[in-house]
Amino acid sequence: MATRDTPARPSASHTAYALTKELILSGRLPGGSLISEGEIAERASLSRTPVREAFLRLAGEDLLELHPKRGAVVVPVSPGEARDVLELRQALEQAAAERIAQQGLPDEDTARLRALIAVQHERAGDADVEGFAEADELFHRGVVDAAGNALSSKFYRTLTDRQRRMSVFALRLRPERLARLVDEHTALLELLLSGDSAGFATALRSHLGDTHRQT
Repeated sequence: MATRDTPARPSASHTAYALTKELILSGRLPGGSLISEGEIAERASLSRTPVREAFLRLAGEDLLELHPKRGAVVVPVSPGEARDVLELRQALEQAAAERIAQQGLPDEDTARLRALIAVQHERAGDADVEGFAEADELFHRGVVDAAGNALSSKFYRTLTDRQRRMSVFALRLRPERLARLVDEHTALLELLLSGDSAGFATALRSHLGDTHRQT
């Protein structure tokens, strides 16, 4: 029994869920991969029952498609879903830039965004696509959060999983773009600091389009 000083241990089902979801979002289980309850149970040193519960939860999030007696297939990100995500990101980040242009970018947010760019520079040097994608998502979310619109921030967080997964997929196809993305993020931050929301919107559209272009 957990006490005030001893945090409760995650349930076996949550452990299986977190492990499987991380494998999917990091791209280590790409779209179309067939996985079994037994594989995850062995990885996590669990029985199959909590893994089955985790698979049901992930199917509810449209990350897995269940096939009785065969296992589960990782659901790929469809072109239509990717387009929808990019449209929403453009709208939310552009609105954030417009508000920031009116009220300025707080020093603590500026420092946080610069620190994330520094992390991206390090990840790019290591060719760490997974780590870069995580820092990339935090940077863009940080832009939205800096505007101070709680509703926008809350909605943007619902895109986190899709955004990270899409970035890993896109950057694995074109890892040479990592260093260029650092420069593009630096330029986006400078546009925010100068209050140029129109320039930010144009640069963001190019940035997203170039990153997620499949050809």
